[in-house]
Amino acid sequence: MESAVFIFSLIDCCALIFLSVYFIITLSDLECDYINARSCCSKLNKWVVPELIGHTIVTVLMLISLHWFIFLLNLPVATWNIYRYIMVPSGNMGVFDPTEIHNRGQLKSHMKEAMIKLGFHLLCFFMYLYSMILALIND
Repeated sequence: MESAVFIFSLIDCCALIFLSVYFIITLSDLECDYINARSCCSKLNKWVVPELIGHTIVTVLMLISLHWFIFLLNLPVATWNIYRYIMVPSGNMGVFDPTEIHNRGQLKSHMKEAMIKLGFHLLCFFMYLYSMILALIND
């Protein structure tokens, strides 16, 4: 059972790494003016909820399977994702809004957030990989 938890977490983490790289590439395309703000934000907003669900599932799975350290490591990022999704102003298109993305350095902060998430998911990937191998050896 424990190995199945880590296999699922590893697959989910690979998807989250892919999404983080996609966010970085799309935001850098906007920064270089290869795409306009509206198409960039619509592309990114389409993937906010799947990212939120994927990360929350892994966090709850670690809580249920009593892996406290990994749960506590994932909890702040999952909480931040939920907070960011809930606190979207009512007139905005989503977490990424084309009218505000160039204001007050939001593009830089979104880029920094995507880089931090990429680093976090890479750390989690190797942690899940190690835990999966350990669980498979112990079974």
